[in-house]
Amino acid sequence: MKKSLKSYFITGLLVVVPLYITAYVFILIVGFMDSIVKVLPQSLRPDTYLPFHIPGIGIIFTLLAIFFIGVLATNLLGRKLVEIGERILTRIPVLRAVYKATKQFMETFFAGDHDGFRKVVLVEYPRKGLYSIGFVTGRTRGEVQDKTVNDTINIFVPTTPNPTSGYYIVASEREVIPLDMSVEDAFKLIMTGGMVIPSEEHTPGRKGNKKDSPGK
Repeated sequence: MKKSLKSYFITGLLVVVPLYITAYVFILIVGFMDSIVKVLPQSLRPDTYLPFHIPGIGIIFTLLAIFFIGVLATNLLGRKLVEIGERILTRIPVLRAVYKATKQFMETFFAGDHDGFRKVVLVEYPRKGLYSIGFVTGRTRGEVQDKTVNDTINIFVPTTPNPTSGYYIVASEREVIPLDMSVEDAFKLIMTGGMVIPSEEHTPGRKGNKKDSPGK
């Protein structure tokens, strides 16, 4: 009886806690985006003309603003303004590094001709006999590749339970084991510390083939 009660309680926790955290994060995001609307003049705020506040109106405003900036940046005048802004940022020591790193990360993540964060691999890290899940972010180039003997690839190894932080490592391509699981399943596995295992139908070739080339 005691084991059944404990089992029911743990099952309830597994259902309630993820829902609570998801709802909490969602409310934080909505609240933050709603606060963005306050940058507008009073006459342009939706709440000025509505009899009540609509939660999430900031999300609509943010999406429209991003879309408008994208449209602006695709024409000649917009590109010139972006170039001027980038030239100004590249002259500010600290902001220059932050802007360049962020831009390169976003371009790698969203560009269709890049392999960044599209391939999941198993790498022997941080030492022999221990394995970590990582994401291939591309082939190693420049001085780092020139000073290594074998062909190497760049790998981002996220931390648990916060996968937004992690380590950048350079590994020999033939020592990396490619996995068939999706990026989403890999993030689930990492965030839960291995408690949530990807289903078998999502990993048809669960035994990694070391002969594959994850960096290609």
